[in-house]
Amino acid sequence: MPLIVQKYGGSSVANAERIKQVAKRVVQTKRKGNRLVVVISALGRTTDQFLKIAGQVAERPSEREMDMLLATGEQASVAILAMAIQELGEKAISFTGPQVGIITDQSHTRARILDINTERIRQALRGGNIVLVAGFQGKTVTEEITTLGRGGSDLTAVALAKAFHAKQCEIYTDVGGIYTADPRVVPQARKRSRISYDEILELASLGTQVMQARSIEVGKKFNIPILVRSSLNHACGTWISKEIPNMEEVVVSGIALNQDEAKITIFKVPDRPGMAAKIFKTLADDDINVDMIIQNKTQTNLTDISFTVFKSDLKRAMDSVKKAARLVRARSISCDQDIAKVSIVGVGMKSHSGVASKMFGVLAKNKINIEMISTSEIKISCVVRGTKGKLAARAIHQAFGLGKK
Repeated sequence: MPLIVQKYGGSSVANAERIKQVAKRVVQTKRKGNRLVVVISALGRTTDQFLKIAGQVAERPSEREMDMLLATGEQASVAILAMAIQELGEKAISFTGPQVGIITDQSHTRARILDINTERIRQALRGGNIVLVAGFQGKTVTEEITTLGRGGSDLTAVALAKAFHAKQCEIYTDVGGIYTADPRVVPQARKRSRISYDEILELASLGTQVMQARSIEVGKKFNIPILVRSSLNHACGTWISKEIPNMEEVVVSGIALNQDEAKITIFKVPDRPGMAAKIFKTLADDDINVDMIIQNKTQTNLTDISFTVFKSDLKRAMDSVKKAARLVRARSISCDQDIAKVSIVGVGMKSHSGVASKMFGVLAKNKINIEMISTSEIKISCVVRGTKGKLAARAIHQAFGLGKK
């Protein structure tokens, strides 16, 4: 009997009616002759509410206590869904991540999975149960509760699919699949029927909120078939897979807009070997993830270094940057939160020239100034003013002909 892993996001279980709909879909899948492991996120906006309350009582809440708090959201979800499935006449049992042996490192709020002990789930499956697992969480070898970072339920699902050699991993959300752009920003965005691991990995890392980037990395590494689809209907979704030959015919497959980053600039850094290394080692030691970096060399033996970080890390990043600036004897630092990063992604960019010039031309035509540029083999990203982000995404989407046919 084949095993399928399904994951349902918070919007899919936002209220009692949606939970009942999910329960019916899960039961239908089971009755088609499948074994099921189902991963659930916290109900609706529960995580956001917890984060808000924590921020109101503490300026910088302990990361350990944040994990203790946030992990409770998924625990509630799996229990309620188990009740709904049982009401439909099927056997179901709920577990937390620690209960099923999801072992992580000790990095609170962004832990990495080290191992999964599959025996408890296997035992429950042998008993004819639909197994429900709380996403986003695990435990250390010393029994500390950890969470896997925002969107970590995706990682739980893909990791379980790998551990059980699942037939496929299905990610259910409130959108119909993966689109050429966020339909809320670009109404003409078109749903893709298939996309490569590399393309969706770039899009996820650039701010597209369909799936967590780390979950895609696991899927790619172990070649796990992933289907992203809506929990609100039965329409076909988007398959994530390895590259197929005709993918290279599509130069640009998607546009990403990220408005959740801030730009930090360190001014008048001595232009000597090792200065950048000292700055970014300080940030790395404080576990700050840095995205785009640009260095502006002057003729005065001094240089300015700018880089972007997630706004959620901004307070910690500024503390770290102040230390780094003192270390290298820089003159001053600044922070700019009014930025947006617009990116184009496509496997076909590897074999087509002129993509960058076309993107830059579109921005120039719309009088949008570029502040930073970053490229890879299948990606080009530009930082622009925050107020120009949506305009940039729509204009680029139209210029590359990505709209609905």
